[in-house]
Amino acid sequence: MGGLILSIESSCDDSSIALTEIQTKKIIFHQKISQEKQHSVFGGVVPELASRLHAELLPQILEKTQSYFKDLKAIAVTTQPGLNITLLEGLMMAKTLAYTLNLPLIGVNHLKGHLYSLFLEKDSIFPLGVLLVSGGHSMLFEARSFTEMKIVARSIDDSFGESFDKVSKMLGLGYPGGPIVESYAKNGNDLAFSFPIPLKSKKKFAFSFSGLKNAVRLEIEKVKSKTMDLERFKADICASFQRVAVEHLCQKCNIFLQQNQKREDKEYQWRHFAIVGGASANGLLREKITRICENYGIFLLLSPLEYCSDNAVMIGRVAIESYMRKEFDDLNLQAIPKMQTF
Repeated sequence: MGGLILSIESSCDDSSIALTEIQTKKIIFHQKISQEKQHSVFGGVVPELASRLHAELLPQILEKTQSYFKDLKAIAVTTQPGLNITLLEGLMMAKTLAYTLNLPLIGVNHLKGHLYSLFLEKDSIFPLGVLLVSGGHSMLFEARSFTEMKIVARSIDDSFGESFDKVSKMLGLGYPGGPIVESYAKNGNDLAFSFPIPLKSKKKFAFSFSGLKNAVRLEIEKVKSKTMDLERFKADICASFQRVAVEHLCQKCNIFLQQNQKREDKEYQWRHFAIVGGASANGLLREKITRICENYGIFLLLSPLEYCSDNAVMIGRVAIESYMRKEFDDLNLQAIPKMQTF
């Protein structure tokens, strides 16, 4: 077996470790343990609880990889962005492994990891336009190469995934909100409520979900004193909210694709567009973006559903690129909760 990279992901509430072969990019081992059940009773992620669970779960997964230690060439770990207290759990494990095994250390931005979830066990494609949607981020960016990425639009308040979590919480449906709201929406009337599309008449090229979330809250407040079919109401709210939230993303993506078609620097005019991040698993979003890309003759790239959310496999895929470039970090590597750069 060729040289391997061991990668660790602990940026939020998923404990994950993977082994990836450097030359072939083949996934040799991957395990992820979700903490959703433990956090669902609180309606969202509790950082201190997530940290304690990482401290318990990561060593359990690591134990299963010990037979591969002799083949390791580097240790990779998510260092940004994320919850500081959870990032540190993975970082401390990575530093310990790098020191004791005398291996290079590679810090990885997990948002770049989401991009490279498109290229698991295969070569990357550049340039391309990207919509990244997750529980913490919503952004459009251009990726021209591994080292050249430019953000062109991002959320000015809540993220796409976060808004699903909050709507689910307001309706008392549980956590995580993305799949729950999507499930309820399948049985609802998406025209039951005429929620406003955020920033529709604004020139600002950005995303915003706080106003839409507030509009949902106001409708929920209205029914507290009424006798009605609450299950039907919840389904209609979810369907109407999801329709508008997705439409908001699609409107901005349409502008982004128009700009790409009109650009003068043809060298960077991309023929591929991608949706990545945990919230990219939303079926309606995938359906709508597929149609938009078809209208522009653009190839749509999608991550496998099992690798949309945070995972160590995508971290290992990024680390292969860094390893081939001999871009390593020392043991002074720090966790960076807020994203600074790709």
